[in-house]
Amino acid sequence: METFKDIITSQRPTLVDFYATWCGPCKSMAPILDQLKKEMGDQVRVIKIDVDRNPAVADKFKIRGVPTFILFKEGDVIWRQSGGIPLAQLISKIQPHT
Repeated sequence: METFKDIITSQRPTLVDFYATWCGPCKSMAPILDQLKKEMGDQVRVIKIDVDRNPAVADKFKIRGVPTFILFKEGDVIWRQSGGIPLAQLISKIQPHT
């Protein structure tokens, strides 16, 4: 089984969605992330991290609000944003790194 470190150090861009089950905006992002997976396919990996179940990871990346999205490639943070985000903007942030 891959570790979080293995996933974010991949050459393929990885979008990490830091979320919480009680978070309304996080829930509204779920269909947008599903659409992102459909449109971009294997060009990007999308994973979700529940901040309440993974406080050490959330603390390491200084997650102060949810949802927070961090785009990783080869272990580097390429882009980061908190709050909801439209699909087109997500794609525009990811595509240059595919």
